[in-house]
Amino acid sequence: MEDDDMKPTRYIPILAAAATALLTASCVKDTLYNTPHPNHGKITVTADWSARGEGIDIPATWTIAMGDYTGTETAATATVAPASGSQTTGTFIDNAPGWFFTHAEQVSIEKDTDYPFTAAMRQQVRELTLVVEPTGDAAHRITEIEASLSGVAGTLDFATDTYGAASNIVLPFTRITSGADAGKWTATVRLLGITGGEQLLTGEIRYADGNPAPTTLESDLTEALAAFNTAKSEPMTLGGTLETPDEVEIRGATISGWEEIDNGEVDADL
Repeated sequence: MEDDDMKPTRYIPILAAAATALLTASCVKDTLYNTPHPNHGKITVTADWSARGEGIDIPATWTIAMGDYTGTETAATATVAPASGSQTTGTFIDNAPGWFFTHAEQVSIEKDTDYPFTAAMRQQVRELTLVVEPTGDAAHRITEIEASLSGVAGTLDFATDTYGAASNIVLPFTRITSGADAGKWTATVRLLGITGGEQLLTGEIRYADGNPAPTTLESDLTEALAAFNTAKSEPMTLGGTLETPDEVEIRGATISGWEEIDNGEVDADL
């Protein structure tokens, strides 16, 4: 494209999401021909995937939008799909979205110039694992932990690095049956990020033969997840202690002492 009224330098926002990578942007005409395209600048974009997490494959394709050009249909907002199932309607979203990478940057382009440009792709989905160790008289009688987590981001505007309204996800707790962590319960999910003022784990614990009666569960993960939106290429594992009631108690349960497990490893044979 050509436009005699344009200035020699144009600032172009680049939005890339995990397609060809050769793009052009128009600028003014000039009599100096340093390249085969004297009337516009040319950018060759290369995606750098080195910041992705261990074991995550490079996406087979990716899309890009630059100025008025869009390589494929794309948008600057990523949205997590709603959760499926009758019990997860409303504000519940998928707890295992696919891996997602982005890059957003504004660059200046001059006419009659070639620009090699590297887009350092940022991983925008992070894995979270919760490991719960039951204690107390009824610890060995737990048959099911049904729980959800609030304060989870359902959208991300990666052009401005802004998260949308808070949603909920299901935490799929299962019991570890062997190994060093046998008897503990664990749940692994993937999150686009956290948002809002708090992240609360709520749910219900059920026991064998209804003894004790099902107990409500509530735990505040706000502080433990405060830095979740940074270093997304590194999985986060949090461990906590669950105190169960005895047979005559009628009260709710909570998980306390949340701490990050540094190596992120859980010895689990589920």
